[in-house]
Amino acid sequence: MWASSHAVRVALALAGLVSPLRAQQSDDISRLIAALLGDTPMIRDLQQLTDEVGGRATGSAANLKGVTWALAKFKEAGVPATREAFPVPSLWLERGATATIRGPGIEFSPRVAAMPYSVATSPAGRRAPLVDAGHGTEADFKALGEKAKLAWVLVEMEELKDIEGMFKEYGDAAAIEPRAYAAGALGVVYMGSRPNDLLYRHNAALWAANIHPGLILERDGAKRALRLLRAGKPLTLTAYLDLQTGPAYQSYNVIGEIKGVAHPDEVVVIGAHLDSWDLGTGALDNGANAVMVLDIARQIQRLGIRPARTLRFALWNGEEQGIYGSLGYTKSHAAELDRHVMATSIDIGTGKITGFFTGGRAEIVAAVEEALKPVAGLGPFTQVNAPIVGTDNFDFMLEGVANLVANQESANYGPNYHARSDEFHQVDQLNLRLNAAILGAMTLRFAEMPVTWKRQSRAEIEKLVASTDLEQQMRMFGMWGAWVKGERGRRQ
Repeated sequence: MWASSHAVRVALALAGLVSPLRAQQSDDISRLIAALLGDTPMIRDLQQLTDEVGGRATGSAANLKGVTWALAKFKEAGVPATREAFPVPSLWLERGATATIRGPGIEFSPRVAAMPYSVATSPAGRRAPLVDAGHGTEADFKALGEKAKLAWVLVEMEELKDIEGMFKEYGDAAAIEPRAYAAGALGVVYMGSRPNDLLYRHNAALWAANIHPGLILERDGAKRALRLLRAGKPLTLTAYLDLQTGPAYQSYNVIGEIKGVAHPDEVVVIGAHLDSWDLGTGALDNGANAVMVLDIARQIQRLGIRPARTLRFALWNGEEQGIYGSLGYTKSHAAELDRHVMATSIDIGTGKITGFFTGGRAEIVAAVEEALKPVAGLGPFTQVNAPIVGTDNFDFMLEGVANLVANQESANYGPNYHARSDEFHQVDQLNLRLNAAILGAMTLRFAEMPVTWKRQSRAEIEKLVASTDLEQQMRMFGMWGAWVKGERGRRQ
């Protein structure tokens, strides 16, 4: 399945891509790199996780199956692992979603997907006028005026082509939905931003606080509706949203651990989220990186490498619903956080790693570059010293723990993000193995190298928030209120 791995290892060796370190550590890192580039079970694991377990929305039966699967994989690898419970504030799963658009002599039923945290409709559905809200700007809603009241407002979206477009969608939605509801809209209907009528899921901008129905409408159907509306045809939309919702419940992270031999109370965390949305099978987001974390643990254990510090391999859950799994970890392991040396997250598919987001902490940039030296030939690597919100580094950052997020080439991540097309065949298997070598080597270095930084205080975190765009990012992802209320983040 990985016939070219030997050739890749030979090419790396001949090119001198693995830099020398102290003898024992250099040998351990070289052996780990070679192992991760070889015929490990990683790709076979990913195919099992995606094709057999399937999409793993937190709260679903498939998600619990994924937890059991991951525990079994750690056990097979000889790596001790535990299932750690954490609370999720509310349950949201889609059972079914349909819509019909009607007008004078007109009727068609484009495919739709409910937005996570949308409210359900009655069994009869919810019928209301469908109106053209343009691109959802202030000027568009001003022009729409009274027509927005108790109507479905249809928002035109640009086609999404890359990660930058993905973040723009989040930022736009954070402004569009409050405008729509201030104008009295019944619900927001977004034109699908993906070609070929791909459906996908994005959380409602207000997340769990949302009290309105919301839909993604396939792109061609939305274009048809807009053409009709702009030709003066009155339309209605009837949406039927069958949703499974409920109060707070427990979900589970899976945490593997290899105990440190010299400093067992000092911890290095590497993690990726196991959960996904359920239209596809979550291969790029984020199954590929979850099995990579698992494989790094497997190979370190198989090779008998014993790091100085304890390594924890975290498969997070509840990430898509609001980054609740890693939040739960920071709460249940609060007494240990002073001794957490680094927490690394990877969550941008299988594009080539180009460096790391270092969280706006200048004091760790040099350490990251030092940790990457063993794999310098797989670079170049450029660090981006800025905080980033949207994945499982977030609560480590708000708790003052040094944290990294892998920065990756966009590759095919953006168009397949949260989409029906996020399937096994989208994965770049070569890049996934090269990324595993990078992260494996870096993680081992953090387990051994001198630490010149420490956990930040509340005052230092507040300074980071004030001096960067963290507030804007937290607002965009619905996290600002929890920080202000002290529900997330270090308190002193």
